[in-house]
Amino acid sequence: MKSTTPPTVWPTLTFRDAPKAIAFLRDAFGFEETAVFPRDGTPSVIEHAEMRWPLGGGVMFGSAGKDDSAFGRRQPGTDAVYVVCDDPDALLDRATAAGAVVVQGLVDEDYGSRSFTVSDPEGNLWCFGTYRGAE
Repeated sequence: MKSTTPPTVWPTLTFRDAPKAIAFLRDAFGFEETAVFPRDGTPSVIEHAEMRWPLGGGVMFGSAGKDDSAFGRRQPGTDAVYVVCDDPDALLDRATAAGAVVVQGLVDEDYGSRSFTVSDPEGNLWCFGTYRGAE
């Protein structure tokens, strides 16, 4: 069944330094900051942040150790996210210029995608490619 609605699945991550993650995701990949809720009196602790991807969807995240909830206790740096992009070659250049570490360089996949994988400063894997899912 093919859906015509926008994506409603949002990966949720945890970062040790969520304010730094906001800057990295913006500068390295082009995510757009749409919501950031720092803790009252402790702005370095991010209770919730949301960044949108220009082609649709986005990611949500917060600070590790922010509370005793399941989200607050998550181990940072263990997530992986796949993101559709139109120009992986240019995006890889942008990402590495901003400090992303290449895990797998550009590759033309058997299933028709051109993609690459990098890690962010906390170790999460970010795969960007042209594959938009099965039709």
